[in-house]
Amino acid sequence: MAAIEINNLTYHYPGAAIASPALDSIDLTINEGEFVCVLGYSGCGKTTLIGLLAGLLQPTNGSIKLYGEPLHGPGTDRAVVFQHYSLFPWMTALQNVIFCLQKASPEINKQDAKKMAEYHLQQVGMWEARNKFPYQLSGGMRQRVAIARALAMDSRILLLDEPFGALDAKKRYELQQLLEQLWLTNTPAKTVVFVTHDIEEAIILADRIIFMSPGKIETELAIPFARPRNHEQILCSAAYNELKDQLMSFFYQYPESLADEK
Repeated sequence: MAAIEINNLTYHYPGAAIASPALDSIDLTINEGEFVCVLGYSGCGKTTLIGLLAGLLQPTNGSIKLYGEPLHGPGTDRAVVFQHYSLFPWMTALQNVIFCLQKASPEINKQDAKKMAEYHLQQVGMWEARNKFPYQLSGGMRQRVAIARALAMDSRILLLDEPFGALDAKKRYELQQLLEQLWLTNTPAKTVVFVTHDIEEAIILADRIIFMSPGKIETELAIPFARPRNHEQILCSAAYNELKDQLMSFFYQYPESLADEK
């Protein structure tokens, strides 16, 4: 079953030249329960695509359907995790998750919302820090709270815009493993769209990689590794090196100066 159907999608930022759309005639179908990584240069339109899927932007032309229904704006059927930890600074980690739960499902009483929030913070290893404020947490800890908040909403679609981009290599590795584990154990499986410019991250996480050149989808690659994945074994495999070389060739095909114009 198709979770996301994008047809002839074009987007122009207000005031931008008509000849240079941020996205130009995009067609893409993502199946229910699929983990898709959108890979490409900074500035090629990846974040714009996430903004459109989140309903924060409206297409200039074309359409987006979620489970067969036209997308008209933000909704609780989608949870979004941004690169920059979008937590309320005046709320503790627990309060951040509770607030989001109550906004997404007003029928949930405070006691049940607290229990659900605590459960999801335990899942991401943030139980002991549940009463800390964002300024008291490291970048990796804040992003764990953001992931817990997104999972607590129990949305069918999870949108992640370079969520680990600002983290050091160790924290990134730990959160990649955590995200895959949570996705695999979630029932029913969530549909994930994960934006990144990191080739290794895309190969490690994705069922399928969508490589974007400026404003367009250049190619799609299915990832052959079985799940759950052993990251160390994958990185040492010939198949990984072949995929990495293929994706690197697309990066070198397009001048970065052209990508930066988008």
